[in-house]
Amino acid sequence: MIRGVNPGTTLRAARQRAGLTQSALAARAGTSQATISAYESGTKQPFVSTFSRLLAAMGSRLAVEPAPRAVVEPSPAQLASAARTLVEVLALAEALPVRHEPALRFPRIELPRRRP
Repeated sequence: MIRGVNPGTTLRAARQRAGLTQSALAARAGTSQATISAYESGTKQPFVSTFSRLLAAMGSRLAVEPAPRAVVEPSPAQLASAARTLVEVLALAEALPVRHEPALRFPRIELPRRRP
């Protein structure tokens, strides 16, 4: 079974581009016209190897390409929630004291250096 691809539609489109009838494709691929018809109508699903062989008989090939990453747009409710959180964080930051200590109150931890 092939997921993410409609084999029937793909086979029909490739066959029509190649200018072949179902019978002519069947003869080239070594199968029957009824099998080609079943694949194209979706009543039968070809294995990937069969699908690739049928495409090759029409001068096409099966290629696997990475899909573009989907861009997820936040909903208006999600944007409003994030905006409220940001306003709360900024209000909290303004409430914190701004006095900076001239020296650190805690000792600095020195990590051992790695030898090259």
